Amino acid sequence: MAASEDAWVTPTYFFRATEPQMNVKEGDATMSRDFIGALLQLNAEKQVPREQLIKTVEEAIASAYRRIANEEDIHVEIDADSGKIRVFRARMVAAEVEDPLTEFTLEEARAVKPTAEIGELVETEQLDGDVFGRIGAQTAKQVVLQRLREAERDVVYDQFASREGELITGTVNRVEPRAIILDVGKGVEGILATTEQSPLEHYRIGQNVKAFVLEVRRLPKGPALFVTRTHKGFLKRLFELEVPEIHSGTVEIRAIAREAGSRSKVAVGSRQEGLDPVGATVGQRGSRVQAVVAELGGEKIDVIPWNDDAATFVANALSPAQVLSVDIDVEHRIANVTVPERMLSLAIGREGQNARLAARLTGWRIDIRSDVSVAEAKAAEDGAGAAVADGPTAEAPAEVPAAEAPAPKPKKPTATAAATKAAKAAKAETEVEAEAPAAKPKKAATTAKATRATKGSTAAVEVSADAADMPEVATPARQPRARAAKTVTEEVAP
Repeated sequence: MAASEDAWVTPTYFFRATEPQMNVKEGDATMSRDFIGALLQLNAEKQVPREQLIKTVEEAIASAYRRIANEEDIHVEIDADSGKIRVFRARMVAAEVEDPLTEFTLEEARAVKPTAEIGELVETEQLDGDVFGRIGAQTAKQVVLQRLREAERDVVYDQFASREGELITGTVNRVEPRAIILDVGKGVEGILATTEQSPLEHYRIGQNVKAFVLEVRRLPKGPALFVTRTHKGFLKRLFELEVPEIHSGTVEIRAIAREAGSRSKVAVGSRQEGLDPVGATVGQRGSRVQAVVAELGGEKIDVIPWNDDAATFVANALSPAQVLSVDIDVEHRIANVTVPERMLSLAIGREGQNARLAARLTGWRIDIRSDVSVAEAKAAEDGAGAAVADGPTAEAPAEVPAAEAPAPKPKKPTATAAATKAAKAAKAETEVEAEAPAAKPKKAATTAKATRATKGSTAAVEVSADAADMPEVATPARQPRARAAKTVTEEVAP
């Protein structure tokens, strides 16, 4: 607030006005005209009402007099037009006196003023205005400056206190670990906490930022605004800026569900027959809603029509998913929604976001199921109902073991497998045994060949001799065969 203090004491004549420049005449003191001029200048610069300035100066000078005289019943009056100051003693008339320094009884008051009434300030003595010395003037100056600063803060607080719930624009002044400080003018700071910032946005010094005023507080340095960009009221104010129909009230925002930085759902209704609220809000080619999306850093916004029918409204809230039917349970406030199987994931949304926002928007608990699951559940209920409709019979107990009989069946595959393995082993042995005799016919065939060869013994011998005489043909593999043939020939020959 150093700059503000300099602003208060800038006029040179303001210091001169606090010096003992009072002309005492018949108990009245005429205040310096420069001092009155300084008050008028402050009135123009600080926008503090003139009456409040005069009252503030009166209280400040009276406080300085009380410090000097060490008495509490001193009062000061200033004529704003002529600049005359009047100092006097006065006490409040009270039925029961609690502070004898500032109050007295009705009898004592009527001794001074016969027409005095309870609650009236009665003047008891007029003082000499030429009481200030140099120290008194400095004391009065300090008190006046302090009271004027307090008056300015009160005026600024009153101006911004009425702006709670509105949209303001500030400039990023500094960035702190837990908040961003915005300069909103008139020496007032806006505090944008980290928890009230969108995760999609990043701020820099000197950037203009729109914010929603949550609260106005009095701090030692002056009023401070606590602002946010995540509140759903911020989204509503942005639509009022971009959509003239919403600003004029023709289109009304009935409900808002928002997850800042990710997705929002806005339900709008029309007060004018024939006006499409969704089309008016979205704008031509989405120009209006895109402006809001750009201000929010790319946050997705779903604009849906409001409907007094709960089932229709819930179906609209789940858009862009297609809804087949909605069953409303008014007693438990539950909406059972059926959607196509291919739309189930879209209706629920990523991590359940779409269904969660729809529930917040409508105020209903939403249970989403696919048409396939509903059909299966219905078929199961119908089957159970048919079984119950048949009713129990006397043979029912005998059928229970029969139903339980298939339980040991898993053991049969094991026995069957063992038998199969045994059969395979037996078959393999049979094949082995069958293959063993099969080798004998080969010998018989060889013998038959040899026998046929012996029928023409001369030819066989000649072939054997020729085979022995031919080195190229008589290979080690064929020699035993020739020998065998010769031996057989010899044995068979007569």
